[in-house]
Amino acid sequence: MNAVRKIINDPVYGFITIDHPLILQIISHPYYQRLRNIHQMAFAHIVYPGAVHTRLHHSLGAYHLMCTALSELKSKQIPITQDEELGAKIAILLHDIGHGPFSHALENELIPGAHHEKISLCIMEALNDEFNGQLSTAIAIFTNKHPKPFLHQLISGQLDVDRMDYLNRDSFFTGVAEGVIGYDRIIKMLAVKDGNLLVEEKAVYSIEKFLLARRLMYWQVYLHKTVIAAEMMVVKIIHRAKELIARGKEVNAASMMFDNMLKKPDEYRNIKAVLPAFCQLDDHDIMATIKNWIHHPDKILSLLCRSLIDRRLYKVKLQAEPIPGQTLEQARAAIMEKFGVSPEEAHYLVFTGVASNTTYNLTDERISILFKDGTIKDISEVDNALIQHNLSSKVKKHYICCMRYA
Repeated sequence: MNAVRKIINDPVYGFITIDHPLILQIISHPYYQRLRNIHQMAFAHIVYPGAVHTRLHHSLGAYHLMCTALSELKSKQIPITQDEELGAKIAILLHDIGHGPFSHALENELIPGAHHEKISLCIMEALNDEFNGQLSTAIAIFTNKHPKPFLHQLISGQLDVDRMDYLNRDSFFTGVAEGVIGYDRIIKMLAVKDGNLLVEEKAVYSIEKFLLARRLMYWQVYLHKTVIAAEMMVVKIIHRAKELIARGKEVNAASMMFDNMLKKPDEYRNIKAVLPAFCQLDDHDIMATIKNWIHHPDKILSLLCRSLIDRRLYKVKLQAEPIPGQTLEQARAAIMEKFGVSPEEAHYLVFTGVASNTTYNLTDERISILFKDGTIKDISEVDNALIQHNLSSKVKKHYICCMRYA
């Protein structure tokens, strides 16, 4: 193969180096380039105007951290072959390629039951066929079928480079300082024992900062009440459009791909068969459609679309306790009177839900700390560790969304 070396100037890490022709080919592929047009943080830019970075930015950032982590492990004499190194880099580069428009916000709305990781795997398999089997190792690592589990743990785990990048990057673009983490120190302290990823004890406080930053970013950014309002509004728009289509009403999307997805959902149950069409969908299809639907004759659909475009979002109230049924019924009665809608239609304008986050799930994959004497402990078992006290419990917040009318 001809030598190749490209550099990409990233605002977070500086120069990111692409030094393998296969990786350059993957980045240049239309399936990958689609990520330029999918926001990393869906509607977070409605609250934090700088949060307009894309899935492509995040993918390249995670790739950069993977390169750094692999170099660090190799310097500690951890055996990693060239094929495994290339496979891990490709796997992290493509770990989020299955995200659809607005990522998590619409994940179960456009193709019910098709998680983005499942679609990512389908795309990786399609690319593997196109590139004559050169992604086989990457797929084995991505699916955790490779004999060295630490390579998969770098991609998907409590302390993976995916999380390290999105916390660092999302903090950078939102300006929320609470999300800043010591990713470089954590990577420097990575170790491997019995095939599993560990962290040297010197990094305990950096990891606690990482876990705390994750919790703070969830409640301050990802689950901010205005972000919830915007994301639920687009979800309700899709629900209403599907309902009207099912009733035989004319509802046309702005692009052929999105139109087919709404009107022929059964075709999308076999994602492999419609992969080329899915990989043409991005945020632009959704937003152009919503702009068009402002003028739709259906009162609910047009109201929701106009409200989202004009940033006249649901009013959201978050609280620790479930929303009383009486509160919901009172809000629904007020909405019905104000907008002149039926009880069925009012469900689009006022409803309840739950937002939850667990910083460190003790039953999930754990963060193992390697001590100087060779012993290994879960971070929750380390003396005086913050995690054992208050970060391992799930936090739930109940919310009520109500269309503004004052």
